[in-house]
Amino acid sequence: QVQLVESGGGLVQGGGSLRLSCAASGRTFSSYLMGWFRQAPGREREFVAAISWSGGSTSYADSVKGRFTISRDNAKNTVYLQMNSLKPEDTAVYYCAAGNRGPTVATSIIHEYDYWGQGTQVTVSS
Repeated sequence: QVQLVESGGGLVQGGGSLRLSCAASGRTFSSYLMGWFRQAPGREREFVAAISWSGGSTSYADSVKGRFTISRDNAKNTVYLQMNSLKPEDTAVYYCAAGNRGPTVATSIIHEYDYWGQGTQVTVSS
């Protein structure tokens, strides 16, 4: 069983910043592909960012490129999403996800992820 617990969501004004954290259970975290997805009302869940378990490969959605940064601290079993220059259209429930993949994989394909966090609400006001 892999459990992912998110924190750091909240309300922020446009142009502001938030840092999301996702703490993972188990002793194999360092071997998991990790990603962030988000889902806004009336929309499908969409890819945001991913990082390989080696930490050497990252991937970002075009909509967040240059504003968001994904990172991981394997010693703390935690993955982060630093969100800067936030826009109202970033408002969504944000989910972290984990998958068993190769050391350099950082994929946007949702079915590659096997475990999901509970989600944390991010609201960006205008």
